[in-house]
Amino acid sequence: MKYSFLLLTLAALLIFPSCDSEEKDFQTRLSSPDGQLQLDFVLSESGQPQYALQRNGQIVIDTSGLGLVFKSAAAANDSFQLESTSMSETRESWTPVWGPTASIDNHYNELVVMLAQNGDRGHRMQLRFRLFDDGLGFRYEFPEQDGLDSVVIMEEQTEFRLTGDHEAWWIPADYDSYEYLFNKSKLSEIDTVGMDYGIADRPDRMIATPHAANTPLTMRTQDGLYLSFHEANLTDYAGMTLAVQEGNTLKSELVPWRNGDKVRTASPFLSPWRTVQIAESPGGLVTSHLILNLNEPNAIADVSWIEPMKYTGVWWELHIGKTDWSLQKIEGSWSDKGGRGHGANTENVMEYIDFNARHGITGLLVEGWNTGWEYWGIDSIGYFSFTTPYPDFDIDTLAAYAKKNGVELIGHHETAGQVTHYESELEEAFAYYRDLGIKAVKTGYAGPILPEREYHHGQMLVEHHRRVMEAGAEYGIMVNAHEPVKQTGLRRTYPNWMAQEGVQGMEYNAWSEGNPPSHTCILPFTRMLAGPIDYTPGIFDLTFNEYRPDNRVYTTLAKQLALYVVIYTPMPMVADLPENYEGHPAFQFIKDVAVDWSETQVLNAEIGEYVTIARREKEGRDWFLGSITNEQARDFRFPLDFLEEGRDYRAIIYKDAAAADWESNPQAYEITSREVQRGDTLQVSLAPGGGQAVHFQAGEGAK
Repeated sequence: MKYSFLLLTLAALLIFPSCDSEEKDFQTRLSSPDGQLQLDFVLSESGQPQYALQRNGQIVIDTSGLGLVFKSAAAANDSFQLESTSMSETRESWTPVWGPTASIDNHYNELVVMLAQNGDRGHRMQLRFRLFDDGLGFRYEFPEQDGLDSVVIMEEQTEFRLTGDHEAWWIPADYDSYEYLFNKSKLSEIDTVGMDYGIADRPDRMIATPHAANTPLTMRTQDGLYLSFHEANLTDYAGMTLAVQEGNTLKSELVPWRNGDKVRTASPFLSPWRTVQIAESPGGLVTSHLILNLNEPNAIADVSWIEPMKYTGVWWELHIGKTDWSLQKIEGSWSDKGGRGHGANTENVMEYIDFNARHGITGLLVEGWNTGWEYWGIDSIGYFSFTTPYPDFDIDTLAAYAKKNGVELIGHHETAGQVTHYESELEEAFAYYRDLGIKAVKTGYAGPILPEREYHHGQMLVEHHRRVMEAGAEYGIMVNAHEPVKQTGLRRTYPNWMAQEGVQGMEYNAWSEGNPPSHTCILPFTRMLAGPIDYTPGIFDLTFNEYRPDNRVYTTLAKQLALYVVIYTPMPMVADLPENYEGHPAFQFIKDVAVDWSETQVLNAEIGEYVTIARREKEGRDWFLGSITNEQARDFRFPLDFLEEGRDYRAIIYKDAAAADWESNPQAYEITSREVQRGDTLQVSLAPGGGQAVHFQAGEGAK
């Protein structure tokens, strides 16, 4: 049930510090449904909107400013008077098409403040605050009005004034990429000066502010409270980064257009929600649905074609150099990596289809199938055709053969950042896939945005990804975006927007210094808070010496299995070469693990150190558990209280062997099994860089 009410009298929630209206110090308090969080809104003496947030009487965010600065209109950051306020409560439950839980509660109290500026050029602005038990969301709303029929936002003055120099996990505020390892430091130490990211000559990287971070930005206070700052429903606006200023203050910095404009819009318009998630434990951040709840309901009437799935692909073989993306080679292109022939050929893809059919894996991604890859990374425009396969790739035969064998081809559109060119072919490309029966596509934007040379996270790309998402909904295409704009919960509105990259993923292990064991112990509490990650786990040949003897994956084999539970996505990749899975006993876990869930529980966690997550399959009774650690070996004991009372289970345990070690013995593992019930205890022993995966097969219930 959903209900709302207007408080005709604010009673104890409304505080009047002064009866002198000229001082504009009107203040309003809003509490969360459970009463633990309190939001205070106030107008300063100069008429600047401000807010503060407390939890159980302790300040979480001290008095912080709000406002916008326009290019050729009066700034909306001071000289405001209160026009009206209203409060309401919403309590509802909704069912996601797919996700980590089968049902989501949406319960919040809302404060809406209407403000009007003094003077002839003054603006009317509405601030909407929603206070949940697990955090806060607020946004700017401008009704239609004279003087804002065309407006350019030059600065957003949203502040988060914190109460201490909190511990933070962060990546740089790069306008073009989220593909970095996370740093851990004090808030005041967020600083990229002196860090060698190797991006000085890269046109697809831009760190404009060294003392700033991309979101989600996660922190731990001295009192052990966990905070994460992000945004929700990023629509027709620029992406937000957070700059660190004096006084432990974060200030929003929007990713600009090339000329310095931040947002080009007109009234009426809404900003994205600015969000603060609050939890007593890291696991509380993982199970929060605040970001999703701040998005609009599902806009797709028929969702029967939207199908979570595991997938294999002509992908890892390209990164390790077994084969190439392109049929031809041009010196200087990114596709000229020294592989042994074109990977996306009919015979090779046929073998993948046969592999998938034998093992019940639904999806098959094929990269490098279409003409133009020989020019990838060379600054020429329009070389990719999204409807023309290479002559050695018989797409009609392969699409029919895949369907016959119960396999779904996943298309691939690498744009090389050529957004205008891609949009000119988008409708035709999606219709082409639809006619072939292909209902999923992986998009890519590797390289600088051309020809405009805008930024990946600016308003232009925000609008572009929305168009791709809407086109996918129209043509029945699910989208897995790489080099994307960050996720902000729009998958609630468009559930065809499945996984996204936006992370330093598995492929970095194939051709760089790689991802240390701690990396995946940080992601659930940072990047994963934004939404599902296409991290591409499941590598069994962890050293791949035949192809790249100087590179490797920095985990044990058992940890690769556990990642299927720990790193959430509705489209997990079975990323290794098929020959490395055939006949391998541990492959059974990958075949069995679910892709859609009814329930998620975080059993333990310390950011960057370890995490254990248990999930129950959707429309079933089986549970799966994944536990991972960083470089340190660990031992845990878990009561199996998440299992159903009165039901027997068979626990199939995939664990690090006694001598396993990510560095010296990564492929040592054991498989054991035993009967368990609710109330029993599971012993988990993790090797350095290791993990453990468990499949709890449900048996008979109580008689």
